[in-house]
Amino acid sequence: MKKKFIGLLIVGFLVAIATISFVKNNVDETEAFAGEQMGTDMAANPANEGIGQGDRAPNFTLTTLDGKEVSLADYQGKKVVLNFWATWCPPCKAEMPHMQNYYEDMAEQENVEILAVNLTSSDVGIDKVKLFKEDYGLSFLIPLDEEGDVGKTYQAITIPTTYMIDTTGTIQNKIVGPMDEQMLTDYVSKLK
Repeated sequence: MKKKFIGLLIVGFLVAIATISFVKNNVDETEAFAGEQMGTDMAANPANEGIGQGDRAPNFTLTTLDGKEVSLADYQGKKVVLNFWATWCPPCKAEMPHMQNYYEDMAEQENVEILAVNLTSSDVGIDKVKLFKEDYGLSFLIPLDEEGDVGKTYQAITIPTTYMIDTTGTIQNKIVGPMDEQMLTDYVSKLK
């Protein structure tokens, strides 16, 4: 009888741990940024060295996760959200559901494309990137910066780093840090 009681206690304890773990892992996306500082626009900041607001966005050609070659120049005439990220980056993980929601809801209406450049040269492998894309249900393009050259050109030192590029190919904003869906909406709506 005593063994059954102890067994039931152990089972109850394990069920409680599993329930708590499930709840913690399924926190509402809007709470993903709780306690997290949102991104800051550094494009016009005098401390920002290199490319910034008003500069022509440097062209690049990368291969996407799906094996398709893509160039930034392919999107001339569209607004572009150029995001640099990695799978191991917690703020990147927090911002991706917001980017996906924005992409699904607003991409066509706002004439915008999201290019989420994975900094593959400093990430943990293409298999992890593929798994990340599947887990997060991402449908926008994920070019792979396998050599790290594009990340260096765009000075993606702190990630996530996101550039807002207008329809003429001009950089309007450089956001360092994570963004939520409202920030994306606000910045993209100001692009011409």
